[in-house]
Amino acid sequence: MRVPDRRAGRRLARVGRLLFGRNKLRRPSDRGEGAIVLALSAAFLTACIVAACSADHVYQSEHAAAARLRPTVAVLSQRGPTAGSQPTAVRATWRLPDGTQRSGTLTILSAPAIYDARSGASVPVWLDRSGEPVPPPLNEGGMIFNALFVGIVATVATAIALTLCYLLFRKALDRHRLARWESAWAAVGPRWTSRR
Repeated sequence: MRVPDRRAGRRLARVGRLLFGRNKLRRPSDRGEGAIVLALSAAFLTACIVAACSADHVYQSEHAAAARLRPTVAVLSQRGPTAGSQPTAVRATWRLPDGTQRSGTLTILSAPAIYDARSGASVPVWLDRSGEPVPPPLNEGGMIFNALFVGIVATVATAIALTLCYLLFRKALDRHRLARWESAWAAVGPRWTSRR
């Protein structure tokens, strides 16, 4: 078990030498680039943690919202919409959790089972705290998918933004390096390329 600890220590020491070592051949711009890479890597890791927390928050809030809904059965007062029909809502009656009966309008969004249902059919509906029909909650798989989608999109967007930042920084740094190279060559070049 001691061997992986030594390897991790060696890797950290190597990264430290690469970034902050006293190599005479390293230019200040090389150290600056190393520091930027280190900072962007830390920002990416932080963003991954934030994305994971956001994904967990999405999952927990959808789960809590689903827990506040109550299932019941509604009886349709008229035939449900069919393919190509214009009205997408029907009148229905349902019982609240306290046993009182309520009537109202069900839509395809709040009760997908009304599609092509006959008059007098019983269809499942979900009610909010006020007893109004709402769209059915997502199943567990849908909640997990939404949470993963939020986490992955946040991570990918952060990776793209940080990569663009690095490329812009690198372009400016390369311009600076090229200008220094050209000024150094202008000073030394004539002595090396003099005609005999």
